[in-house]
Amino acid sequence: MLVLTGCISKKKTTYAGNSGKDSSSNSRSGDKSAEPTEEAADTFVFLTVNSPEEYIQTFAPIAQSEMRTYGIPASIKLAQGLLESGFGKGELAQKTNNHFGIKCHVGWEGDYERHDDDERDECFRRYNHPMYSYRDHSLFLTTRSRYASLFELQQDNYKDWARGLKKAGYATDRHYPQKLIELIERYDLQQYDAEVLGKRYTARSKAPQDGYAVYQVQKGDTLYAISRRYLVSIEELMRINGLKTNEISVGQVLRVPSEKVK
Repeated sequence: MLVLTGCISKKKTTYAGNSGKDSSSNSRSGDKSAEPTEEAADTFVFLTVNSPEEYIQTFAPIAQSEMRTYGIPASIKLAQGLLESGFGKGELAQKTNNHFGIKCHVGWEGDYERHDDDERDECFRRYNHPMYSYRDHSLFLTTRSRYASLFELQQDNYKDWARGLKKAGYATDRHYPQKLIELIERYDLQQYDAEVLGKRYTARSKAPQDGYAVYQVQKGDTLYAISRRYLVSIEELMRINGLKTNEISVGQVLRVPSEKVK
């Protein structure tokens, strides 16, 4: 059985799916180890994760399990989950447990939620537990021919996987590969690939630095948006900047993590 680790809290709500279908079918694998062990199939389970590091600690075992079964690097899956979900803090992730921004697409028969993205009121898949999102991400990549070339790559070649995802059309953001690569290298996510492959891994050495850069608040910015951009919690941004509230103003200079996600 997979066991979720990390300092997380569970918030249960009775689930009423938009499609009226039982979302326990979202895993569509028959693999009971991919199912939450203590929650009813019709219960929406939301996991509260407070930082990128906690997100990684929580979901790394799941990403590694998926890598063993489907061949998708755990580093890539974790980086996509971090980026697409805002380390679990994004609105879509909180409403739907959809950590990979997967839209309904033709043939989806599970539950869904309407959410504004590239266009207004787009259809996104909804899951009763984040574990189902991780499994469906694996199925999404392995059952679509346009991603077939990815599985010809070495499983520890995260850079080519990141570029391959963009080339195959996973995301429209032209900086998507670099964002994934930066996350993988910032948090040493390659170690989870190496562990699955039975290879030795040496953590990247980083140049000494104070750990922070500065960012000038622009029109339309919110503290939440900045926290997602730099993958740092709102609480940490407030702490390092001595903020008493989450109110910010145009032109204000904030300290942020120096390894910026562009």
